[in-house]
Amino acid sequence: MWANLIIGGLIFGYAGWTLFRHLSRSRDGKCAACSIKKTCDQCVLPSKEKIRL
Repeated sequence: MWANLIIGGLIFGYAGWTLFRHLSRSRDGKCAACSIKKTCDQCVLPSKEKIRL
């Protein structure tokens, strides 16, 4: 019984983490998931320091 609870907790924990990661990346924009986003010419993201109001 304990094994079932641990395995179920791991499955739901991983699903929650994956959902959180997906939502965080989608909120950041199209280049958030790109592996070369720091050197990409098409995805020039403004720094957060310049955006402060």
